[in-house]
Amino acid sequence: MGLQPLEFSDCYLDSPWFRERVRAHEAELERTNKFIKELLKDGKNLIAATKNLSAAQRKFAHSLRDFKFEFIGDAETDDERYIDASLHEFSNFLKNLEEQREILALSVTETLIKPLERFRKEQLGAVKEEKKKFDKETEKNYSLLEKHLNLSAKKKELQLQEADNQVEQNRKHFYELSLEYVCKLQEIQERKKFECVEPVLSFFQGLFTFYHQGYELAKDFNHYKMALQINIQNTRNRFEGTRSEVEELMNKIRRNPQEHKRANHFTMEGYLYVQEKRPAPFGSSWVKHYCTYRKETKKFTMIPFEHRSGGKVGDEELFILTYCTKRNTDTIDRRFCFDLEASDRPGVPVTMQAFSEEDRKLWMEALDGKEAVSIFFFFFFVILIYSAQLDKIGFTIIKKCISAVETRGINDQGLYRVVGVSSKVQRLLSLLMDAKTCNEVDLENSVDWEVKTITSAMKQYLRSLPEPLMTYELHGEFIVPAKSGSPESRVNAVHFLVHKLPEKNKEMLEILVKHLANVSKHAKRNLMTVANLGVVFGPTLMRPQEETVAAIMDLKFQNIVVEILIENHEKIFKTLPDATFPEPISMSVSPPHAPPRQSRRQGQRIKRPLAVYNLCLELDDADSHSSPREDTPTGSMDSLSSPSPTPAFSSSPPALLDGDHLIMDSGDLASWTTNLPGQSRPSMVSWMNTPSANPAATNTAPSTFFFPNPATGSDRAVESVAHRKARAVYPCEAEHSSELSFQIGAIFEDVQFSREPGWLEGTLNGKRGLIPQNYVQFL
Repeated sequence: MGLQPLEFSDCYLDSPWFRERVRAHEAELERTNKFIKELLKDGKNLIAATKNLSAAQRKFAHSLRDFKFEFIGDAETDDERYIDASLHEFSNFLKNLEEQREILALSVTETLIKPLERFRKEQLGAVKEEKKKFDKETEKNYSLLEKHLNLSAKKKELQLQEADNQVEQNRKHFYELSLEYVCKLQEIQERKKFECVEPVLSFFQGLFTFYHQGYELAKDFNHYKMALQINIQNTRNRFEGTRSEVEELMNKIRRNPQEHKRANHFTMEGYLYVQEKRPAPFGSSWVKHYCTYRKETKKFTMIPFEHRSGGKVGDEELFILTYCTKRNTDTIDRRFCFDLEASDRPGVPVTMQAFSEEDRKLWMEALDGKEAVSIFFFFFFVILIYSAQLDKIGFTIIKKCISAVETRGINDQGLYRVVGVSSKVQRLLSLLMDAKTCNEVDLENSVDWEVKTITSAMKQYLRSLPEPLMTYELHGEFIVPAKSGSPESRVNAVHFLVHKLPEKNKEMLEILVKHLANVSKHAKRNLMTVANLGVVFGPTLMRPQEETVAAIMDLKFQNIVVEILIENHEKIFKTLPDATFPEPISMSVSPPHAPPRQSRRQGQRIKRPLAVYNLCLELDDADSHSSPREDTPTGSMDSLSSPSPTPAFSSSPPALLDGDHLIMDSGDLASWTTNLPGQSRPSMVSWMNTPSANPAATNTAPSTFFFPNPATGSDRAVESVAHRKARAVYPCEAEHSSELSFQIGAIFEDVQFSREPGWLEGTLNGKRGLIPQNYVQFL
C-alpha cells in the first residue's frame, strides 16, 4: 500500500496517526533524495567514462589516419589505392561516431545532471527547510501550551486572558505552518514523478539518438564496405598469382644464380676485398668494397662497405682501367686474387680478392674485355626455336579448345583456375600441335579429355609462343595506362594499343577475349569474374622480356589490362581508334575514388568530409542499395577493379544521372585535346606522360562530362554541361565562410561541380561559394 494522504483537517487535530503519516512522507522524500544523489554520482561517472572512451577512440582514429601503406614498384592499382585510403575512411567513421558521442555526453549533463540537481536543490531542499520550521514550531507550540497550562488559577483575570490570547495566536500560527507543510509534502510527492523521470527520459532519448546515428553511419558506410571487400578480394587474387611467380623466380635463381643475373648497364658488379697497404710495421688490411665495371668506358668504381655499420663507410672511388692480371698463390698468401692498374696510377697495381675461383673467372672475363655469354640466353633462344607459332595450327588449337570449353564446361567452378594433370596436358598439346593429328582430336565429344586438361593445354600453348600475344614491344605501353588516368582514358589507350599489334596477334587476342567475356557472364556459376580471369590470363597474355621481381610486381597491372579488354571487348575490337587519337592534357590526377560512404537523403545537409581523392561521386539517396554485385558472394562478384566498383543509383539528383551516363567534373578528370594539324601522333608511353599536348587547352573553363553508365554499357559521345544555373529547393545557413547561405527559390549562376564530394560551386548575389549538392536542382 502507498503513502496515506495527509488531510488538512488532521493538521488541527495533530493526532498520532497524522504524525505517523507525516513521518512516512518525510522518509519517502529522504529515500528519493538519496536515490537522486546516487544517480547524479553515477551520471557524472558515466560522463567521465564516456570522455575517456571518446579520447581512446579518437587516438585510435588518429593512428589509422596517420598510417599509410607503402607499395612495391612505381604505381598502385585502383584496388590498392582504395585499400590504402580505407584506413583514412575508417578514421573518418570513428571521428564522426565520436562527434555523436560528444553530443551524448553533453546531453547527459544538460538533460539529466542539471535538472536532477536543480530538483534536489530547489524542491527537496525547500521541503527540508519547511520541515525544520514545522519541527521548530511544533516544539514551540507544545512548550508554550505546557507552560500555559501550568499557570496558577489565582492569577489576575487580565493576566490569564492575555496568556490565553498568546497561546491561541501561537496555535493559529502553528496550524497555518502545519497546513503549508502538509501541502508542500504532498505536492513534492506528486512532483517527483515527472521531475525525476523526465530527465531520465531525456537521457535515454539522447542515448537512442546516439545509437540511431551510429546505425545511420554504419548504413552509410555499408556500400563503401562492400566495395572495399571487392577491392580486397581482387588484391588477394592478384597477390596469390604474384606470390607463385615470385617463388618460382626465387627457386630458379636459387638453383643457378648465374643464369638469372639482371641485365643492367654494368658489365660486372659485386663485392671484392681490396688490399690496402699500411706502413711497414703494420702490414696490410683487406677492406670490403662494392665494385662495378663498365666495359664501354672502362670505368671501375669502388665503394667501401661495412655490413656491421649498415652501409657505406667512405666515398666512391673511380678510375679508368688499363689492364688486369691474375695473381698466383706463390706471390700472395690469399686465394682468388687479381691485380688492376689504373690509368692515373701507372705501375701501382691494386690487388683484389674475389669470393671464389668461379667469381674470379667472371671478373677476369669482364675486365679483360671478354664478355661471357649467359647460359640463360642460350636456353631462351633454344626454347624460341621449338615453341608454338601463330600459324594455322595455332588458330585451330585455340578455336577447338574454346569450342569445347563453351560446349562442355562453361559453368564449371574455377574454370581456367583449376589445372589439369601435367602428363595429360603435355600429351594433348603434342597431339594438337602435330598437323597430322590435330584435326583428329575430338575435344567436344570425347570423354578422354577433361575440361581442366583442355583449359590447361590452351594456357600452355599461349605461354609457349615465341613472345606473348600482346608482344614485348608494347608491354611497357600497355602497362602505363593501367597505372594512371581515368577509366575512359584507360579504355581509349588500350583500344589504341591493341590496333598497333601485329594482325595475327590482334586476331588471336580478339578470339580469346571474346571467349573470356562469355566466361565472365557465367560468373555466378563458374565463379570466374573478370578480376579472376585477369589474374589467370594477365601473365599468359602479357609478360616482360626480363624476368625480375620488379616485373612481377607489375603483374597486377597486366591483370588490369586484361580486365579492360574483357569488359570493353566490343568497342576495342569492333571499332577502329580515331585517326587523330586525343592526347590527355594531364594524367597525373587521381583515379576515381570508390563511392564515398556519407550519403544523405534529399534535403538533409551533407556534412563536409575530408576528401581522400580529388574525384568522388556523392550518392544522393541513403536508402539506395549498392550494385547487384553486392548481393552475390565475393568470389563471384564481377570485377570492377579497373575502373573500381561503381554503385547503382536508385534516385540520383537531377543532373547527376542523365540517361545512360554518370555526370562527372572534368576538373577531376584528364582533359583531352585533339592533335594539331601536321603533328605526328606520339607513342602511347609519351602521350600518357605528356603534361599538355595543347597549351591553350589548359586555360579552358572546366566542363562537366557524361561518362558511360556501366549498367547499360552505353558509350555515347562526351557532352559538356558546364556553367549551368540551379535553383535552391531547401534553405541553407552557411557554417563556414566558404559556403553560401540562401533561401528556397534562390537562383545560382555559373554552377560547377566542386572537388569536394557532395558540393557544388556557384555564384549568388555576386558572391561565389560552396553549395550542398542535394539542396539544389539544375535548371
